[in-house]
Amino acid sequence: MKKCVLLLLVAGFLAGCATAENDYDPLEPMNRKVDAFNTVVDEATLRPLAKGYIAVVPDEGRSVIDNFFKNLQEPNTILNDFLQGKVHQGLSDTYRFVINSTVGVLGLFDVASHMGLKRNKEDFGQTLAVWGVDQGAYIVYPILGPNSVRNTPGTVMSYLLDGATYFYMVANAPIALAATSLKYINERANIEDFVKMRDEMALDAYVFVREGWRQSRIYSIYDGHPPAPQSTEDDAFDDEFDDEFADEFD
Repeated sequence: MKKCVLLLLVAGFLAGCATAENDYDPLEPMNRKVDAFNTVVDEATLRPLAKGYIAVVPDEGRSVIDNFFKNLQEPNTILNDFLQGKVHQGLSDTYRFVINSTVGVLGLFDVASHMGLKRNKEDFGQTLAVWGVDQGAYIVYPILGPNSVRNTPGTVMSYLLDGATYFYMVANAPIALAATSLKYINERANIEDFVKMRDEMALDAYVFVREGWRQSRIYSIYDGHPPAPQSTEDDAFDDEFDDEFADEFD
């Protein structure tokens, strides 16, 4: 939580300094229209549902639901561990998945974390970055939100390797609909504090989200240790800010 808040604070600073255009957002005019559409849809549907969900379901209950769906996404992380050459992490994440799927009752309880097996999150977009593929253009997809050319195949792969995808296929229609709704309402509830921060702090909400997403991806690709930019006189504040909060990101 603390790491995500700090990332958004960085994004807020960047949003105040960023120019309207940059070389990784050549589709900005179209992206802004899609982002505005997504905001309207969210305000009319998911946000009210997420607020009601937060009001009704206690933190402990939301944590159990969150654990369950995140456990179903572990195969995607495990495969990308090995594709990135992180053999030890891949074995650790495999063990974590087995422990939580059995002792943790289908992932409802994160037993593995209490055993010192931390949750990692790897995806094919990160793998492509490790392989040297350039990010390409920033893209905002309808409903799905922020993405990039490089990360798009990873979005598809994440869907195909998510256990929930196959559960929906075999479950009867009412159960599949209820489970799908629960998953996305829970995910939306998890970011409600960040959306509030965006609404309250951002001079330009679009730039705020774009820079926050980009910085978050860089942070993930480098496992929390992105390379330091070349120091210039204009970067003095950035360097001081990064040094002050470096320990929070580790």
